[in-house]
Amino acid sequence: MLREYRRLKEERDELSKLINIQRNITSMMMEHNDIGELFQEMMKTLKEAFDIRNWIVFLKDNETDEFFVLCSSLKRKQIKELRLSPGEGIVGWVSEKQRPLIVEDIKGDVRARAEGVVHKVMKTRSALVFPVTGKGGTTAVVELINKRRGTFDKEDLLLLSKISEHISMAVEKMMLQLKLEELVITDDLTKLFNLRYLNRTLDIELERANRYHTHVSLIFMDVDHFKDVNDTYGHLVGSKLLTEIAQLLLSRLRSVDIVARYGGDEFVIVLPQTSSKYAAMIAERLRKAVEETVFLRKEGYNIRVTASFGVACYPDTAKSKEELLNLADEAMYKVKYKNRNGVYVII
Repeated sequence: MLREYRRLKEERDELSKLINIQRNITSMMMEHNDIGELFQEMMKTLKEAFDIRNWIVFLKDNETDEFFVLCSSLKRKQIKELRLSPGEGIVGWVSEKQRPLIVEDIKGDVRARAEGVVHKVMKTRSALVFPVTGKGGTTAVVELINKRRGTFDKEDLLLLSKISEHISMAVEKMMLQLKLEELVITDDLTKLFNLRYLNRTLDIELERANRYHTHVSLIFMDVDHFKDVNDTYGHLVGSKLLTEIAQLLLSRLRSVDIVARYGGDEFVIVLPQTSSKYAAMIAERLRKAVEETVFLRKEGYNIRVTASFGVACYPDTAKSKEELLNLADEAMYKVKYKNRNGVYVII
């Protein structure tokens, strides 16, 4: 009788534990709109549930199919820089097989060598590794590292099987939400930010400039004789040209700078904490980069174009968002009407 009571109590405790985990994951889905934050919170729950010392989450880069470190229990630069090619390491194996794996001895598993830096820093002895899957395959791979007491076993796999679907659903929902948000704020063609995001950004940056008594500069850019490109090569080539120009601009600017497609062949660049003097230097650098680049070389077109740039600055020359946009636009058209391929600064 006592034995039966203990068994029933253990089952009740296990069920209660499972319900709490599932409830926590569901709650996190509602509270977070960032994939990194979601995983950070979920891993707190999993760390307690599986009684582990460390963990690491690898997220799939959909453009390269590589896995990069999204977050981990230990914040180390060498861990953060790790990237794994498709099929590489334990992560690659679990991703391809789409099933969990207990690695009882990391040092004796050849697949772990590709992740050597992680296991060296985390002093990994054993790990429970599982995929987070969605409709498109594996989205992420999670490694639970070193149990505090004992080793990973069938009971851990059983618990994982009961919660893995909840984890995958939470992550898939988050990824879908992020994709939808990205579509709302980005231009379909160039993948740059669109007008909606530009307006939102300007509101934020002007407010910050007022608070900290700094500048915000704006550059309007228009591709010279773009109609000739469309007329000569067709609109499809013209669209590809705009995409390459967008990538060129991004490669020559700071991570804090915002590049948006304003419409047609016009681009707008927001330069936070930048005076008109330095904005003019940046515009000139971009002008030269456009002029010196041979576009669509891989496609065999070898197209050369130039561009006209207009610069305005808040609060030096403009006192509002609307005035900043109008002045930069006017400055750009002064170049267009004069001789093109130049920079005009409103001072």
